[in-house]
Amino acid sequence: MTSINKRASRSDCPIATTLSFVGDRWTLVIVRDMLNGKSRFAQFLDSPERITTNVLTDRLNRMEQDGLVKKAAYQTNPVRFEYALTKKGTALHPMLQDMCRWANEYEPQTWTPPKRFMRRRVDGRKPT
Repeated sequence: MTSINKRASRSDCPIATTLSFVGDRWTLVIVRDMLNGKSRFAQFLDSPERITTNVLTDRLNRMEQDGLVKKAAYQTNPVRFEYALTKKGTALHPMLQDMCRWANEYEPQTWTPPKRFMRRRVDGRKPT
């Protein structure tokens, strides 16, 4: 298995391997927010799930180490960063779309995701 992830995998099973990257409570929520335009720490804190600052810091650092996001300073004093999904992080979008479809079908109280989120394709082309 080739990966920049330094964590040991539970197995070579693709599901277990994927969960080693995104199987915690917060990573996919942060990816969702980034796919919907959020890029700064304070913006992530404003999400309805109410992630704490220490957990958000930890997840963003792990996501960067795992190659899911990259960060760039947008302010120097104090240093503050913007985060952007990498190709590897953006490739999670279809999985999140499938999770939305599943939840909307089997858990009717869940939100209906924005149409632009559900229609966008990873390759940037409009759906046919």
